[in-house]
Amino acid sequence: MGLEPAPQRKRARFHPLTVREVRRLTEDSIEVTFDVPEEFADNYDYEPGQYLALRMNLNGRELRRSYSICAVPVPGELRVAIKRDLGGEFSTWANESLTAGTVIDVMSPQGTFTTEVAPDTNRHYAAIAAGSGVTPIMSLARTILRASPNTQFSLIYSNRTANDVMFLEELADLKDRYPARFQVVHVLSRESQEVELLSGRLDGPRLARILEALMPPNQVDQWFLCGPQQLLVELRETLTGLGVPASRVHAELFHADPVPRVPVQALTGTAEGAARVTIRLDGRSSSLELRPDGVPVLEAALDVRADLPFACKGGVCGTCRARLVSGTVAMDANYALEPDEIERGYVLTCQSHPTSAEVELDFDG
Repeated sequence: MGLEPAPQRKRARFHPLTVREVRRLTEDSIEVTFDVPEEFADNYDYEPGQYLALRMNLNGRELRRSYSICAVPVPGELRVAIKRDLGGEFSTWANESLTAGTVIDVMSPQGTFTTEVAPDTNRHYAAIAAGSGVTPIMSLARTILRASPNTQFSLIYSNRTANDVMFLEELADLKDRYPARFQVVHVLSRESQEVELLSGRLDGPRLARILEALMPPNQVDQWFLCGPQQLLVELRETLTGLGVPASRVHAELFHADPVPRVPVQALTGTAEGAARVTIRLDGRSSSLELRPDGVPVLEAALDVRADLPFACKGGVCGTCRARLVSGTVAMDANYALEPDEIERGYVLTCQSHPTSAEVELDFDG
């Protein structure tokens, strides 16, 4: 059974939300709960597995970072987990200084790392997470187990040590509440465990051995992988080698490796080899000139439309997607768009370079 079609993305908009609570999860991670006023309630409906972009001015600079929602959808509140990244300005500030009462601009929920949850389904879901990659998995597992009494959910969770495990108590509570339907396997790369198989770095061969003892991987209806790019590529290849159809595997990157620019040439027959790029947002169109070998469309377009939606600028989150109405573009990378979105003409503007004399992009579509 394959994945359902990707949900339709809502128009991304920021609203100021107040932090209700900051709860320490581990030495390097926190859970942040936001209050959602009734007037903004419709803007913050979300599916399990989706994420939020947070916007804050720190030290005179605007910072935007995306964090996955970790809770069951509940009206009036949002919860995300923030793990301190080495050198990460926003995550370091949040872990050291964020307190209840702080107001942060929060974008409406985005993302397609989710699934339709129906009470009458009889499925087996499985997830593999590394570090903070467990955050959207918590939302998925909690929602699926609560809503579908006949489903099973299995989680393989990799960390350095037991002290690094986010949501350790919550995972134990899920096991106590659903002993026959939820199982979690902890793999620790820098700490010995009683079972040798679960001590060491999680890689393809180790995953294959774990699955041999745990469950037939091709009998899982949907797989969810979340973590750094290099690990996810290896785990996906392992699942494919074990007979899991690609259509059953859904992946979300928390970190993407740098990619080389797509080689493009200046356009002939246009002024200075530049294309005319027209963008449409909120019913209003703006135009700019952009060389194919210059900065991506989003970077240039922000100079004329500062209100364009974006978060990561790395091709990972999908916040900056727009529909290509006319013309052609080349993308450096795409870690966010689903195949059906590409078929419908969507591109990531943070990764796109014009390859035709005229390009029209619609952020409203």
